[in-house]
Amino acid sequence: MPDLLWDDVREWFSPQENGSLPDVCVDATTIADWQLVFDLVRTEGWAVRYSVGDVRAELPAKADGIMDRADAESVELRVWPVADVLMIFRMYSAASVDFDVDLRELQGQERLDVLCEFLTKLGRTLGKPVLMTPEGAPDYPLIGYEVEADRVVMFAPAWAETTATDTD
Repeated sequence: MPDLLWDDVREWFSPQENGSLPDVCVDATTIADWQLVFDLVRTEGWAVRYSVGDVRAELPAKADGIMDRADAESVELRVWPVADVLMIFRMYSAASVDFDVDLRELQGQERLDVLCEFLTKLGRTLGKPVLMTPEGAPDYPLIGYEVEADRVVMFAPAWAETTATDTD
């Protein structure tokens, strides 16, 4: 049984209504967590492209030092867990693992399952929640990997009800 059903979340996956690049974040991380991300990518054998600025490079064996760069905002790791589903990690800070997903690539149950599997593998590896929020709205998670449940769950109904109650 899938973690989430497409019919339950399809409204949050509409690129026309919600933009196309929601934010995904793991908070309270360290450079050691980034190392775990690098190791996970290698272990899973996912297709990757690592770049610094416009220059493609080999994914470093060690994550140490990637955040010390003056141009850290331009360090990017692109990961394809399957063809045509891209996760773009942006290495802004060791304090969080941030990446984007493209809603246009995540239409239907099969693609939703790919996203849930990816979030689960990342969350299990880091032992931390992985939250997907609308672009620029970090306080409103839609879905995410919950450590205690050990699966991806929906969060949006809970905050939507709270927001509706607050405005009444």
